[in-house]
Amino acid sequence: MMLMRGNAACPGCPIPREIDALLEVTGQKTVLVVPASCTSVIMGDTNGMPSSVPVVHSAFAAAPAIASGIKAALNSKKEDATVVVWAGDGGTGDIGLASLSGAAERNEDIMYLCYDNEAYMNTGVQRSGLTPYGAWTTTTPEGKRERKKPIPQIVAEHGVPYVATASIAYIFDYQAKVKKAKEIQGFRYIHLLSPCPPGWRFDSSLTIRIAKLAVETGIWPLYEIEKGKFRLTSLSKTLIDKSKRKPVLEYLKLQGRFSKMTSEEVKKLQNEVDEFWEEIQKID
Repeated sequence: MMLMRGNAACPGCPIPREIDALLEVTGQKTVLVVPASCTSVIMGDTNGMPSSVPVVHSAFAAAPAIASGIKAALNSKKEDATVVVWAGDGGTGDIGLASLSGAAERNEDIMYLCYDNEAYMNTGVQRSGLTPYGAWTTTTPEGKRERKKPIPQIVAEHGVPYVATASIAYIFDYQAKVKKAKEIQGFRYIHLLSPCPPGWRFDSSLTIRIAKLAVETGIWPLYEIEKGKFRLTSLSKTLIDKSKRKPVLEYLKLQGRFSKMTSEEVKKLQNEVDEFWEEIQKID
């Protein structure tokens, strides 16, 4: 195990296993750069750091820039190591978007992994740009009215060599993408859905079930974009057939954050998911 037990993660939080799965592939010669987030608490405080690899804690907006500098320093010493930014959705798609875009535009030789729990969980479940439509947060008590920001597509538009989505429920797909990204030079980006029991309002025993349903309903497609070429992966390869996708309600009904959605809003979301998959069918 790369991440020691006894850390400060909430019951049911997937982050420790997600980090383990990452480091099982990248190995001991890895440097993690972690901006302010839940992982800042999990990975270390005044009582020590439960990690077997170096961890650099950064300001919210600075992680890609710091990672770029670390990689340049390692190169100057001719030392080979994988430098990984491990950031939440707020630090990726909102506060850190400028430095993310800058690192992607420069094609820095770093891996960026966004674990997306779809709100600012560490500071009290405030909405982020990646909070989905209809979701309760403390700052959207009646449900968010805006759509989720499409960060993987935004990063891909920079022309970087590798972009992928992943889920802890499909761990072999996730690790295969990390392995592929590790061998690619340049900027690599993986976007990982990371269900949060307290923030999403579900029982801590349901983390993997909910992560799996996100994929099975088509809300969270698994894909990779390698050198500009889009490809569905894992279960998502079969979901172009609409009859193979579960209704989005199966995913929504297990989470208290969607409890205020009306039947009309659920239908609207279902239509948007179906339209998204029709577009995927044209490019896959």
